[in-house]
Amino acid sequence: MKVLSIQSHVAYGHVGNSSAVFPMQRLGIEVWPVHTVQFSNHTGYGEWRGRVFDGPAVEEVVQGVAERGALKDCDAVLSGYMGSADIGTAILRAVAAVRAANREALYCCDPVIGDTYSGVYVRPGIADFMRAQAVPAADILTPNQFELDLISDTPSDTLEAAKRAVASVQALGPRVLLVTSLTTAETPPDAIDMMAAEGGAFWRVRTPRLDLKAVSGAGDAVAALYLVHYLRTRSAALALGMAAASIHGLLRRTAEAGSEELLTVAAQDEFVAPSAAFPVESV
Repeated sequence: MKVLSIQSHVAYGHVGNSSAVFPMQRLGIEVWPVHTVQFSNHTGYGEWRGRVFDGPAVEEVVQGVAERGALKDCDAVLSGYMGSADIGTAILRAVAAVRAANREALYCCDPVIGDTYSGVYVRPGIADFMRAQAVPAADILTPNQFELDLISDTPSDTLEAAKRAVASVQALGPRVLLVTSLTTAETPPDAIDMMAAEGGAFWRVRTPRLDLKAVSGAGDAVAALYLVHYLRTRSAALALGMAAASIHGLLRRTAEAGSEELLTVAAQDEFVAPSAAFPVESV
């Protein structure tokens, strides 16, 4: 399988393509990474060097791939942090080009907008672009709980409320939804949930909450893992269980090491043979 991954990139650490590409490659996927930024490190450090690319730069790289006649073999497009509306437009043009070459190709959008700790951290206009254009274009959407609430304009503080929020977002276009870092009234204090939805059905997986320093890039990794497993199984439930097991293993190894960066390389066996599995329940 082949995936076109259009995301940010850092030289040091693991966020964006630096977090998503290697897990997909470790699972045997041919990945074509296109970078929307090239930074020394993620911006959470407060200082970084590098530059942001514009939409035309992204389109030029995708055009070069198209000129190799490769888009007909592309199984999916994965996008994450967009940075600006013109990059978002370039991503959607890439999706259209891939679909024109292969109508079976899927678009998996990780709608990076913010989180419960930081609030909205993207530039003005990006959240509106996501809801109005990127979300309707997506086949698979992988928001965290904060992004789910923002896109749906509906609180998800209980399981039933979360299901209503997911259904309202699916009505915008995506047929498959994965909600990460989900905490509802039904979630025990020592646990964290993930929920997937497809075709009117919902599934939940619950994993132990970890004593983890604030790390970036986990959402990028789980979106990539979920996409790969969904491409292979065409099952939202099976992909949920597999992605949850791998991301928990990665985060557990990172927590045990006390690392401020994901141990993406050191914990790579968790992508192909997770050390623990967790039950997926219909909810």
